[in-house]
Amino acid sequence: MSTVAAPARPPGHPPPLIAPTPPHPAPEIRAVPGDGPGAVLRAVLRDGPLARTALARASGLSPAAVSRHTSELLGLGLLRERPPPAGPPRAGRPQMPVEVDTGFHAVCGAHIAMDQVTFTLLDLRGGVLAQERIRHRRAAPDVLGRIRSYLPDFLSRRSGRRSVLGLGVVTGGWVDSERGTVVEHALLGWRDVPVRRALAPVTRLPVHVDGHARALARAELLFGAGSGASDLVQLFVGNVVDAAIATGGGVLRGRSSGAGDIAHLPLGVPGPRCACGRTGCLQATVSELALAQRAFDDGLIEAADFRLLLARAGDGHPAALGMFRERLRLVGRAAALLLDVINPELLVVAEAALVQHPELLADLHEEVAARSHLCADPEQVVVATSFGERVLAVAAGAVVLDAVYRRPMELRTAASA
Repeated sequence: MSTVAAPARPPGHPPPLIAPTPPHPAPEIRAVPGDGPGAVLRAVLRDGPLARTALARASGLSPAAVSRHTSELLGLGLLRERPPPAGPPRAGRPQMPVEVDTGFHAVCGAHIAMDQVTFTLLDLRGGVLAQERIRHRRAAPDVLGRIRSYLPDFLSRRSGRRSVLGLGVVTGGWVDSERGTVVEHALLGWRDVPVRRALAPVTRLPVHVDGHARALARAELLFGAGSGASDLVQLFVGNVVDAAIATGGGVLRGRSSGAGDIAHLPLGVPGPRCACGRTGCLQATVSELALAQRAFDDGLIEAADFRLLLARAGDGHPAALGMFRERLRLVGRAAALLLDVINPELLVVAEAALVQHPELLADLHEEVAARSHLCADPEQVVVATSFGERVLAVAAGAVVLDAVYRRPMELRTAASA
């Protein structure tokens, strides 16, 4: 299994597997927070391709620092030069715009859901190069054992000549990203599972572990709807319902990475009894498990399987669509509260029905408009996830990409991580 240790691009640099980003009109340039190579790399990701002069303005660094860091990033294969724009020759040294190199490196991810692991390979812009799923039996030894045994073959078949920069492992529940541990995942029955310690020696890759809501918040900030924003809330509605808060361009972890736990947020409506003993808790009311059980009890589907309900909605069944509308209105209550408490630039919702039926976002907007005191324009502030059906795949790799864009020069020592 490969990792990056060489400080320079090897000979025979492979061509990109996806088309280069086409030029676009010059954006309004705002300085990227931070300094050093990470600021240069993030500025190119956000606004590139950029010539060095524009890159200095976008990163907030001096021309000399930009020149030095750009050379370093080119040598690592994180950036590449584009030919100068067509036109008559100009006096002086030609301006060679630089852009993120999507053909040399990749990041790997594993998203652990209730009954399956999604393996993914992403390029440096978050493009999904490969995605595969395998089933598991929920117990931590089984899940981690399956990841250890499946990952080498997945990478040997899918990574090709790309250098793999790291493995991201994400899941729901309470995940301590600093220790690389799943502190608690009630639905899986996990408690204090040392994921990084179990996987790093076998994979020989840097292993980044985090909750899927925080991972998605990072993805939205890097290359999604939150690109250019500094404050964002990510709301994830699946079997686990949780949130992530980004402020100042960084994602809040809180003590022991406990920030964003909204599972027991009271909705103020009757609902099923939660494991905590109360009724009306957010997760117990709107989770995929709860919705599937209600649909089964109502005779709408033949088994309490959320995928069956999603398929019925996909066929346009009015009762199925009605259940999702009701769920989104309940989610809207939680969203309105988060908007009033945090007042972010953007609130992003990852929810399965919105992928198939974006028109249902109107129900969420109406509920937010009716309940929020601060959000006067929910149509602009509350948006669906940027990643559609790729949401779990992108989440899995985003924690590695976030590390790449914040500390790119640490890739030199990745082999010893």
